[in-house]
Amino acid sequence: MAHSLKKEKDFSYIEVGEGTPLIVLHGLMGGLSNFDAVTTHFSERGYKVLIPELPIYTMTLLKTNVKSFAKYLHDFIKFKELDEVILLGNSLGGHIGLYHTKLYPDTIKALIITGSSGLYESAMGGGYTKRGDYEVIKKKAQDVFYDPAVATKDIVDEVYETVNDRNKLIKTLAIAKSAIRHNMSKDLPNMTLPVCIIWGKNDTVTPPEVATEFNELLPNSDLFWIDKCGHAAMMEHPAEFNRILDAWLTDKKL
Repeated sequence: MAHSLKKEKDFSYIEVGEGTPLIVLHGLMGGLSNFDAVTTHFSERGYKVLIPELPIYTMTLLKTNVKSFAKYLHDFIKFKELDEVILLGNSLGGHIGLYHTKLYPDTIKALIITGSSGLYESAMGGGYTKRGDYEVIKKKAQDVFYDPAVATKDIVDEVYETVNDRNKLIKTLAIAKSAIRHNMSKDLPNMTLPVCIIWGKNDTVTPPEVATEFNELLPNSDLFWIDKCGHAAMMEHPAEFNRILDAWLTDKKL
């Protein structure tokens, strides 16, 4: 990880740059380092980039759900005394960003989602019956990306460790169920803030039709595609991701 972690009160987070707060929300098995390119680029472009470590595996089982994570994000925003925040979320992070916007619409001025859950969850938390088989887990990690080489040994090792930790596996499955329960389809038409949707054309976790549905349901959204790209566009095509987001933020005067 290129950026150092701060620990204050109940929060661990990265904070780089000065300016408009841009809070980045990682996914279920996504590390903070997945956003190194985003952090470096936007912290040099007039944004204060913050990446909180979400308490995915440290909440009690009863609180291991999308709503609790959205409230945790709200507590973090209050703790940092931030105003008019832009949220950027990948996968589960996108879902948390959407749910937070539903609960606390006045604090968020724009939202960026990429490979977000919230409409389609069948691929989350499933297929771990052979979790002791490293090669099976390696293939599962590689399938997240268009280019399997992006799934480095470190990434595969982290996924393998997570799914073979009974406590973490139980919480992973709880989050998957929570994501289904907290379907956003009825809420999206009420969200009038600007939303940027950046999606991999080859995403097999949240397929392209999910992005199209988000775009149709959100009244003030723009959809951008990245070709030869899977579920984590900011990792697989960081320069293209940053270029699209930069142009969108400029266009929206954000």
